[in-house]
Amino acid sequence: MPTHYKGNAKEIRALNTFIKLTRASDSVMQRLFNRQTASELTHGQFAVMEALHHLGPLCPGEIGAKLLRSGGNITLVIDNLEKQGLVRRERDAADRRLVRVHLTPQGKKMIERIFPTYVQAIVEEMSVLTAAEQEQLGALCKKLGKGAGASDNGGE
Repeated sequence: MPTHYKGNAKEIRALNTFIKLTRASDSVMQRLFNRQTASELTHGQFAVMEALHHLGPLCPGEIGAKLLRSGGNITLVIDNLEKQGLVRRERDAADRRLVRVHLTPQGKKMIERIFPTYVQAIVEEMSVLTAAEQEQLGALCKKLGKGAGASDNGGE
């Protein structure tokens, strides 16, 4: 459904594009959730465990920056993962002020079990686009993610 806003052509185009982008993202995320690819975890918990799996131990602030989440949100997610025995916090040996979050053996086993299913579900969701369209969408999302100043054309 397009915007009902009665602005100028530039505003309407931007709003309609934004609506399509957010609806597409929400729709794909809902379908992934419905597949129960990471059924034991919330989206945030899965994202933290996936980051730790691929990047190794990280400080909570680094995790938040990678996932674009607030410090309070990341702390809560880590607390809940720690209660489940999936991660542990450890003081950095070289700098005791730093705390790093590590996957536990149980957490490593879980993410190694569920990640391939998640990847396959994403591949299936993206299969509605050709390989070239996936590349194009990726490039456009990257450009949009960088924000203002990423391009000098005014979109006209």
